[in-house]
Parts: sequence; structure tokens; C-alpha cells
Amino acid sequence: MSTRLVYVAVRAERPRALAEFWARLLGWTVTLDRADRVDVAPPDPGLPGPALTFRPAQPDAPAHTTPNRLHLDLASHGPRGQADRVRLALELGGAHADIGQGAVPWVVLADPEGNEFCVLEPRPEYAGTGALAAVVVGAAEPARLAAFWSVASGWPVARDGTVAGLRSPTELGAWLEFIPQPGPGDDRLHLELGTRTAPAAATRLAAAGAVPRRAGPCGGARFLDPEHNPFCLVDAGRGEPTN
Repeated sequence: MSTRLVYVAVRAERPRALAEFWARLLGWTVTLDRADRVDVAPPDPGLPGPALTFRPAQPDAPAHTTPNRLHLDLASHGPRGQADRVRLALELGGAHADIGQGAVPWVVLADPEGNEFCVLEPRPEYAGTGALAAVVVGAAEPARLAAFWSVASGWPVARDGTVAGLRSPTELGAWLEFIPQPGPGDDRLHLELGTRTAPAAATRLAAAGAVPRRAGPCGGARFLDPEHNPFCLVDAGRGEPTN
């Protein structure tokens, strides 16, 4: 497999502060701290990616007015786990968010920069995920987009239907899920794939339906997936852009 899922990248006004929020909320560790980038990852090396990487937003970045197309779902383990996780998020500077979810068993919150995320009620399918249950992507055609990302990440489709889900072959770590969301959304969060063979990987991704685009803030090879979500290729060994 020439590419693997390594990061959820977040464009942030204050990368270090936002990384600290997420590290404390998830119980993860800051693994890289630079002026241009802060990374946080699970302390358990046995959990497959993705880690989180926070980078400065462009000065002319538009205001966050629509929900992100990509968001994080946090797991709850045990009967009090959900309430404890929500309480911690609020103590760290998060806030409740209303995106039209109505009466649901999960809790929708926003981090200090307004990025939406969900704290789920305990669910058996997330028993082996750790704190991060799923990386969730809105899609007009969830099954079609899941098929593309299965090729891109090397993760098999483990759940198909209205909500499609990919899982690492180890059956550990977060899911990558695709839910119905036909409308546009903000792309302040995007996925990054690691590779050691960038030219071959770029060719294979294009054949699967990715569209190359101009280099941007993440550097390296940038693409749009079949539903126009941006993603990047980074060096799998060093965690740096490929170009």
C-alpha cells in the first residue's frame, strides 16, 4: 500500500492553543511544537492514525459561517463517560453548538475556534477506538466516497449503507465515516495521506478519481477527492510535505 491516512489537518488562528485544547480533551500528547505547526497524537503507538496537525490559517481566510464538511466524533466509555467528556470540553473552552441536530443522544459542541464535533453516547462499535471514535466526512454519496477513500487509505469498507465506514485492518483506532450531507461546507479541516513514493501515489490517486490542484498552505501534492474535498500527500517518514 503506497498511501496511508496519517493526519487530520486543522487550519487555526492560534494553532498552539487549539492543539492544547484537543490534546487535553482527547488525552493525547503534543508530538511536535513549532511556530508553523503543532501535532498531537495518541500516547498508544498501537492505535493507527490519524493524528491531528494544527497549522496557521491564511490571513485572508473566510469566516467560519457553515458547518465543516469534516468533523470529529469522540467516544464515550461507561455510563458517565459522555457527561464527563462534555464537561471537560466546556471547561477547556468549548461550547454547545446547534447545527439543527434536534433531539439526539449525542452532544454537539464546538472547539474554541468554532469547529464542530460530537461527543457520542457509548456505542459498542467504538469500544476499541480510544478517545477519538471517528473522523466523519459529509458526502452527497457516502458509499461512493467511501470506495475512493478505501483505495486511498488502504482501509477496507467495514460498514456500508446510509452511513459508510472504513476501519483499519487491525480493527483498532478511529473509524473513517461518510454521512449524508449533500450541501457545501467549510473545509478548515482536511485529510492527509502519508507516502514514501509520491509520484506513484499521485498517479494511483488520480486514476481512482482524485483531481490535482495547486499547492497550498500544506505544501506538497494537493488534490480534491471525487466530492471536491481537499486533501494532501505528505512524506510518511518525516511527516513533511512531499514537495
